[in-house]
Amino acid sequence: TLLMSGLAAVLTWAMLRRQLSPLLSAAAEVADQLASQRPPHPLAIARPDEIGELIGGFNRLLMTLAQRDESLRIGAAAFECQLGMIITDADKVILQVNRAFCEITGYGSEEAVGQTPRLLKSDRHDPAFYAAIWTSVTQTGGWQGEIWNRRKSGAVYHVGTFADISARKTAEETILSLAFYDVLTGLPNRRLLMDRLAQAVTAAIRRQRTGALLFIDLDDFKTLNDTLGHDQGDLLLAQVGARLKTCVRECDTVARLGGDEFVLLVENLSADAVDAAKQVQSVGEKVLAALNQVYQLGSHACLCTPSIGATLFGDDQYENLHEPLRRADLAMYQAKAAGRNTLRFFDPRLQADAAARAILATDLRDALAHGQLLLHYQPQMNIAGHLAGAEALVRWQHPQRGLMSPGEFIGLAEDTGLILPLGVWVLEAACLQLARWARHSGMAQIGVAVNISAMQFHQADFVAQVLAVLAATNANPQRLKLELTESLMITNVEDVIAKMTELKRHGVRFSLDDFGTGYSSLCYLKRLPLDQLKIDQSFVRDLLSDPNDAAIARTIVTLGHSLNMEVIAEGVESAAQRDFLAGIGCDAFQGYFFGRPGPQHLLSEVTNPQPIATRQCSEPS
Repeated sequence: TLLMSGLAAVLTWAMLRRQLSPLLSAAAEVADQLASQRPPHPLAIARPDEIGELIGGFNRLLMTLAQRDESLRIGAAAFECQLGMIITDADKVILQVNRAFCEITGYGSEEAVGQTPRLLKSDRHDPAFYAAIWTSVTQTGGWQGEIWNRRKSGAVYHVGTFADISARKTAEETILSLAFYDVLTGLPNRRLLMDRLAQAVTAAIRRQRTGALLFIDLDDFKTLNDTLGHDQGDLLLAQVGARLKTCVRECDTVARLGGDEFVLLVENLSADAVDAAKQVQSVGEKVLAALNQVYQLGSHACLCTPSIGATLFGDDQYENLHEPLRRADLAMYQAKAAGRNTLRFFDPRLQADAAARAILATDLRDALAHGQLLLHYQPQMNIAGHLAGAEALVRWQHPQRGLMSPGEFIGLAEDTGLILPLGVWVLEAACLQLARWARHSGMAQIGVAVNISAMQFHQADFVAQVLAVLAATNANPQRLKLELTESLMITNVEDVIAKMTELKRHGVRFSLDDFGTGYSSLCYLKRLPLDQLKIDQSFVRDLLSDPNDAAIARTIVTLGHSLNMEVIAEGVESAAQRDFLAGIGCDAFQGYFFGRPGPQHLLSEVTNPQPIATRQCSEPS
């Protein structure tokens, strides 16, 4: 037993000596630096454990001392120049004097400190003269001129300059504030947040606790900002910052990253992830309640809800510092996708989806560069049962995934901005096909409908772009029909009308896609130079069984004809649907009943499957 105890003691002593040896060496070096008054320099010791953290603390202390000593050295050198200097507080009470002051005035520092500059008054100037001096110092930061002062011995002498360095000190504080705080809200900015996050992660690991980040993005803030003006938007952001501070403890951090993005750093949560999540949920509910209150912006009262993403940190000491912020950001987008004005925790599956989207975006760029895209065409039939045109639909021949439909990548293209080069490619490919058909008598009268995204249409050079494509391909503008969505009408309707009118002047035709599902206003509809309304397939699908869908289809046909527009129905999948639509006056049809989208050569094989009934169809029961 004694032998084992002794051996254990020796091993313990050896292990402690080995572990503490770097710490003792570091402490000795720090003490030596401080004692010798050498310029402090960091310790070249790096370890991933608690001792490494302590040595890191030593290094931060040494750097702070170095910066302080340098500031003191420079300040002391300036203060001990040949000019007599005094430092006072705001009440003009002398706090410090330099050696030159003592030599000039005869007063020792112990005699001057606590007095006011009246100590030097010579009685050769009236009160107004001194009042003017202090007014100048207060308003401009300095005064220059000649003044008589009196030494301790009673002798009178000339003095030249007074200066107020309060402005410089205020400027230094302002620079510090600009570096670490948001000007609009006064909250910590990204730089200060990341510094505090680093400390919080270290503390969480050391204390075996957890912390959390809540990433907050305001819903539809851009619309509010554009509608009410940026000054009102700034006022709202300032109010958001003030409300967020009431939702957390004083030890927590509320930061503004920029724009309408805020982050809450919540520390010292439960070590148990489930309990910590409950604590974060409580904070999130407070934020939702606070930010769902009405904002009073001058004469405007408005609502602006938040989407919140949350994540925990502290369970992985090797985690990259930016990971928690990235996870919270991803969770915020999950909250957006869930309907907004809600809180969502980070879901690892979301990370996998994000990685997959990034890969797909790279693949789509390659597809544009290497000719992997192609157009399929879906036939559009007229009331006589003849092929009148086709809608061009893009497909992606992916090297690994095979043929991909637009639903698999158009959303990604819009999110990444690739919709712009993709839209140009589709327009060029469709116009080239129009030019080829024009050389064949059987297809010369066929028109092509091309879908145009809102982002593409709102480009400043959109009209010039379309005209350039038409000129380059030698396509007939009258055979080109651009299909627009109702989302175009949300912003800048006058610009939409102007662009459509210019293209109409060159013969291009327009169709309003998915009519009835978006934001159309009749007052805008009557002003748009449209040629066609398209009844959305959601109304066609059940029009034989749902009286409401049938009534909507009938109303759209009537409205379109009253505005001198053709009406086409999409999603027609049966003869009965086709016959009903023909009976209420629909002019053209598109859907699987006539043909699925396919390569262009299949259009010549399209025939009318059955005669179209010409009788007036009654409403479904």
